[in-house]
Amino acid sequence: MEYQDKNAETIDRWIEEGWEWGIPISHEEYEKAQEGDWGVLLTPTKPVPKEWFGSLKGKRILGLASGGGQQMPIFAALGAFCTVFDYSLRQLESERLVAEREGYSIEIIRGDMTKPLPFEDGSFDLIFHPVSNCYVQEVKPIFKECFRVLAPGGVLLSGLDNGINFLFVDEDKRDELSVFPFDPVQNPQQREQMEEDDDGFQFSHTMEEQIGGQLEAGFQLTHLYEDTNGSGTFHEHHIPCYLATRAVKEK
Repeated sequence: MEYQDKNAETIDRWIEEGWEWGIPISHEEYEKAQEGDWGVLLTPTKPVPKEWFGSLKGKRILGLASGGGQQMPIFAALGAFCTVFDYSLRQLESERLVAEREGYSIEIIRGDMTKPLPFEDGSFDLIFHPVSNCYVQEVKPIFKECFRVLAPGGVLLSGLDNGINFLFVDEDKRDELSVFPFDPVQNPQQREQMEEDDDGFQFSHTMEEQIGGQLEAGFQLTHLYEDTNGSGTFHEHHIPCYLATRAVKEK
């Protein structure tokens, strides 16, 4: 089993157990979005500034690893044409259920974002990519594909894990530091740690890989903000563990 298959299996199980990122929005939240009262997350706690989007009516949006029925229904309610691409069957099923409940159309595609994306050049106006790079070993190819499938002037909104969550072998003890990069495919001890905690396969990435990777792909970075985990020791100490970035493909 490839690590991405293991991650899909793990996330499907988390959803069955009530994972917060697998709970779709309610009918009431959808109706509020139609009335202009809405917000979406790229990182655990801070809503994305609405000015990062501009008008969404008529825009072609790709939700990259963004299944779960939390963001795409909001964009659909605002008049966007949405495509969701995810590797978790349960996350995609939530997208299907919300779309059927609210009566809008959405293209739903199961796929692995570590492979070339199955879209033509310039297919989208905006890509919404919540924190998910921590589940893949190599991130730079993903940004290159995002650049390719965006139209000129298109926007990439990304949630990025800054690596702090991988700092300690045991966060509760905090007496032993992990070896970076954290890579359970290459490091058997880290793989054992992930399996013991039922965390699938997760990977640390530097800002050089993530922000530098966007710049290397051709993007221009326009905005960013930091965020915490929303709970736990790092959150209680106000330690940022995530970044949200807005990057643009020049016209």
